Amino acid sequence: MKQDNKKRGYLNISPLLKLILCLSIPLILVFGFVCLNGGPNSSNWVVLNSSTTSGVNSREKHRVSVKDLRSKIDGVAEETSVATEDSVLSQHLETQAAAAAAASSVFAPAANETSRILKDMTPNSTDTLNETHTPETRIFKLEKVATDLDKLEFGLQKARAAIKEARYKNRTYDDPDFNPVGPMYWNANAFHRSYLEMEKRFKVFVYEEGESPLFHNGPCKSIYSTEGNFIHLMEINNQFRTKNPDKAQIFFLPLSVTMMVHYVYPRDSRDLGPIRRTMRDYINVISSKYPYWNRSLAADHFMLSCHDWGPEASFSVPYLRKNSIRVLCNANTSEGFQPRKDVSLPEINLRTGAIHGFVGGPSPSRRSILGFFAGGLHGPIRPILLEQWGNKNDQDLKIYKYLPKGVSYYDMLRNSKYCICPSGYEVASPRIVEAIYTGCIPVLISDHYVPPFSDVLNWKSFSVEVSVKDIPKLKTILSSISTRQYLKMYRRVLQVRTHFEVHSPPKRYDFFHMILHSVWLRRLNVHVHDHLEL
Repeated sequence: MKQDNKKRGYLNISPLLKLILCLSIPLILVFGFVCLNGGPNSSNWVVLNSSTTSGVNSREKHRVSVKDLRSKIDGVAEETSVATEDSVLSQHLETQAAAAAAASSVFAPAANETSRILKDMTPNSTDTLNETHTPETRIFKLEKVATDLDKLEFGLQKARAAIKEARYKNRTYDDPDFNPVGPMYWNANAFHRSYLEMEKRFKVFVYEEGESPLFHNGPCKSIYSTEGNFIHLMEINNQFRTKNPDKAQIFFLPLSVTMMVHYVYPRDSRDLGPIRRTMRDYINVISSKYPYWNRSLAADHFMLSCHDWGPEASFSVPYLRKNSIRVLCNANTSEGFQPRKDVSLPEINLRTGAIHGFVGGPSPSRRSILGFFAGGLHGPIRPILLEQWGNKNDQDLKIYKYLPKGVSYYDMLRNSKYCICPSGYEVASPRIVEAIYTGCIPVLISDHYVPPFSDVLNWKSFSVEVSVKDIPKLKTILSSISTRQYLKMYRRVLQVRTHFEVHSPPKRYDFFHMILHSVWLRRLNVHVHDHLEL
């Protein structure tokens, strides 16, 4: 009877109680087993270095934030001591990008560059992590994200930040060759740091397509000598030239407009068609063979020409005119020259191919002539100058259409305090550099002209600018400059002369390096990613 009561009592347990008992007993057993194995371990939720191949069905379990991903990848890189550029780049990306953002006002870089680089260099936050991946695989993924272009652009960001810092800090660099100091520079510290950054980072790829004499050649002993001189020096240079286009920040088109005019242009025809076709054919060749022209729409390419028709030749290809960096002697803003994008090239008439015998002159006390000019009726400005002051018996201003017989042109430059440099049919004149070579203060009379290296040099501190309408007042203007001010300008001319001297092989801070530096500054303004997004 008692057994029946016990059995009946068990059977009378409510169904709810039975369900609770069925669920709680297995849970108790599982909890005990986990405790015996050391308890839960949160580090096993995302395994960066695991040899297990057990499958996990839940993707959410392996999803992490971008911040956690970067910190874990950095940690793995430190543990395995993998000293690759990409791991260092990712490790310091946020702090360096923030510093680069502070330099956004230097040379006017794009405001969204920092955020774009950070975005491009960072794995997507929705990416999942597979337990079977090893640390090496993680670093390889960073290498795939950080392309050669990303690394180049990131290096330019760091250069911009360094230049920005130097701009506002009174810090000098111990340079054994030259120290830019004085009011002839807009900001000597920023220029010096920029120059050093250029020497450290700048690489130029020179296209090898094209045949001489139209390409890889140019005059070195004429009024257009800077064209051939730069092409030659660039092609034999080992410091800045690179044979690997993926390592280059800039691409040089080694063409000579002067040689095209000589060999392609039908003499006296005024038909520029053959030159334009030559330019188009050349661009078609390099844009078909290489990806770099189309990648940036020519924004990281530059051409160089000292011929008057250099701008006209660039008009043959739309992107060459619109986007590329054009290094031109004919730096005329009324004809499409853009100082922010284009570079003003000094016009230097190297009659012998070298500057020996051209540089130097007597001290100011031995210069008896106030102002000097000699030249033909070339362009709209010179007739006004010669009409007002030409061939007169003025003891102070010596203005000639043709020099008197037996008078040396360079002796006149060396014996003059001020050298008059009026534009001809084009805005540039070799008289500017000739004046600087001989220690004569240049007097610029031109419209719409951008002087060479004016992104660095403050021309008002060592030259005189006279408007065309003030030509009748020329003697009054020059006579009103005090002796003290003249001596200051004279000393500044001697200092900046370094930047206009032509040497073979080149010397630091000379003509060749200053042209490269001007191109370097424009390249800092270019953001290739912007063109990739077009």
